[in-house]
Amino acid sequence: MTEIDGQTRQEFLEKGATVLRGVFKDWVETLRDGVDKNMTDPDPNARIYNDENGGGRFFVDYCNWARIPEYTDFIFNSPAAGIGAALMESKKVQLFHEHVLVKEAQTGIPTPWHHDAPYYCVDGSKTLSLWIPLDEVPRETTLEFVAGSHLWGKSFRPQRFDGSALNEGDGLEEIPDIDGNRDDYEIIGWAVRPGDAIAFDYRVIHGAPANHSKNTQRRAFSLRLLGDGVKFARRDGITTSPPFNHVTLKDGDELVGEDFPVLIDAG
Repeated sequence: MTEIDGQTRQEFLEKGATVLRGVFKDWVETLRDGVDKNMTDPDPNARIYNDENGGGRFFVDYCNWARIPEYTDFIFNSPAAGIGAALMESKKVQLFHEHVLVKEAQTGIPTPWHHDAPYYCVDGSKTLSLWIPLDEVPRETTLEFVAGSHLWGKSFRPQRFDGSALNEGDGLEEIPDIDGNRDDYEIIGWAVRPGDAIAFDYRVIHGAPANHSKNTQRRAFSLRLLGDGVKFARRDGITTSPPFNHVTLKDGDELVGEDFPVLIDAG
């Protein structure tokens, strides 16, 4: 298990997100190469949102780790799983999926406020995303979090990154108007450099501004990990993202199979 200092661990538990400095500095070029391959040959599920004013693209893709060697190398050989075990205090760490998000220069498309758990076909409290920037990201365009929102016990309606609902009429509550009421929340975020990582719970509300830079893109590789006690959640009649439509597990089953490889098992 990778060592994580107590203050960092406490911030993750209480606020739902924390920053880790330089933990992946030796993996930046590997991940950049992987993202280049991914963007050249995207999965059919990839989404590319185009700026209505003629600016850059917002490229989003996931679940390509098995076909992009650089992703496979990072997932199985980097410190990511050990960091996950330490932050989640989990004996077991499994891969859920990887997620690539690229905002090209002059992409006037924000990432809307959302939390990831309602999108997913898993249930459990020990979850972790590692959002790894591959470019300099200043505070004004970084990922932001509503501190403590992972403890609200709420499930808000999933939406696509263009703001449309993932599932119309799903009965879930609309996300609050956070941008219109920022002073009502503790909003946290960090300027980050390539090789840093922002670690966050699937349940915490987060979003990111548009990238109005004239010449700087914002590439990020995000790794979704699962810890002890997380089970498969079959959400019949509901579109999940990623879809995992081919998985035949039943609701409440242990996550087994080649889609969810075990990275650490210290049990």
